[in-house]
Amino acid sequence: MPRRIACLAAFRSTIAHRDVNALSVLGQQRRTTPLDLRRIGRIAPKPDPVPEEASPRYNGQFSFQQRRLAMQSTEEIARSGHVIPWNKGKLIEPKPPLQTKHVWAIRSKPLMEGRTRELAMFNLAIDSKLRGCDLVKLRIEDVAPHGLAIDRAIVRQQKTGHPVKFELTEQTRDAVDAYLKSRRAEARGFLFPSRRHPDAPMTTRQYARLTKEWVSGIGLDASFFGTHSLRRTKATLIYRRTGNLRAVQLLLGHTKIESTVRYLGIEVDDALAMAEQVDV
Repeated sequence: MPRRIACLAAFRSTIAHRDVNALSVLGQQRRTTPLDLRRIGRIAPKPDPVPEEASPRYNGQFSFQQRRLAMQSTEEIARSGHVIPWNKGKLIEPKPPLQTKHVWAIRSKPLMEGRTRELAMFNLAIDSKLRGCDLVKLRIEDVAPHGLAIDRAIVRQQKTGHPVKFELTEQTRDAVDAYLKSRRAEARGFLFPSRRHPDAPMTTRQYARLTKEWVSGIGLDASFFGTHSLRRTKATLIYRRTGNLRAVQLLLGHTKIESTVRYLGIEVDDALAMAEQVDV
């Protein structure tokens, strides 16, 4: 009993001063738990699951609700609102589109090195204007239902649930055909499967990693570009050449034209262009 009272007194002193170093006093009597760190405003990594009977430091000290909170992962904590988002209060600009010279520079590397998978993915990303989550989940039957790539395809967007159509240019069709031929894939399945799990699609994280490699490979700063840069590239070129905002809205699969304006940053770019022409 005296030992338990001393332990409780040390813990209350730790919380009162909100000092992480004071936990060393408590640590002499029992291990510091994620709940301790959470109570003083720190987040500890998720511990390995331990059976209740093999974890005496929890027995009789915390309620079931407290133990479950201590075992939460970082993602669960973020969803529950215990963590301030990294971008809260920050002005985050959208990723800019690639220029035509950048597209050809990126395209030339996998073409010369025979990396058919990356070439097909990059060309499809530019032509389809799909979000990363939709691009990685493309199936062979979506773009090559009869063994050869078709000139137009349609998929259902994961974010909105609405279908969107896109075109495949000749060079994209050639890249997809060469990729499927090298893969010797069947007529069904994911177009870009995971290397570790062939029955699952490539992850969006891997797609983002490839995008960073493509951009940095031609000498650009990868921190300024992302997967949305590929999605914006052709849409921005179409608007600049035609001024048809409605057409761009349909190609991007937006339900509101205001979303297209914000996504492309049209009003801001036009305003800045006019401001640059005025000297005071």
